[in-house]
Amino acid sequence: MSSNVTYQYIKENRDIQEYIRRADKELEALGYTEHSFAHVEKVAHTAGDLLAELGYDERTAELARIAGMMHDIGNIINRIDHAQSGAVMAFRLLDNMNMPASEISQIISAIGNHDESTGQPLNPISAALIIADKTDVRRSRVRNTDLITFDIHDRVNYAVEHSEVHLNEDKTAIVLELRIDPEISSVAEYFEIFLNRMLLCKKSAQFLKLRFELIINGTSVL
Repeated sequence: MSSNVTYQYIKENRDIQEYIRRADKELEALGYTEHSFAHVEKVAHTAGDLLAELGYDERTAELARIAGMMHDIGNIINRIDHAQSGAVMAFRLLDNMNMPASEISQIISAIGNHDESTGQPLNPISAALIIADKTDVRRSRVRNTDLITFDIHDRVNYAVEHSEVHLNEDKTAIVLELRIDPEISSVAEYFEIFLNRMLLCKKSAQFLKLRFELIINGTSVL
């Protein structure tokens, strides 16, 4: 059974936009980095493009983009277990759009498994979503403008001057390249915050029959 629910439709859906906007406001109140449209659209495109480059069919790549767009809406309920909350919300929204169960199941499985505390790559969409989400590290996600009051999360994200995710030339590895200002945050601090996320990226890459490589300031560290 085919579906007329496209990524563009999801992106322009006013209800989904409102959930994304309000979920980000909840996280802002808690002191978290940006989780609004810049983040979810970047995750959507990274996840979809990765699967497309690996030769998955166009619809599978589009389902990955839809999952990326919706993956953080559960934060409107609570940051704790937001992946599972978001999966339940996504099910109701997509079911009401008459998307077939064969597609909904892949999307909600991906959303429900994207958090590093509980998640696992269970299908190509979930693996791509995890990689896209966990590699979105960049200075522009930091809301705090007072460097003196930065916590470790602010420092680690603000220290990233450049971030790029790509497949290597022979498509055997997904590579995250970062340029970090060591005057703001050390590589050790980066691993203190992101080690579990990077390990989940490694597991997700393996699911896609790839290696995961992390290069920081020109040096391979994972």
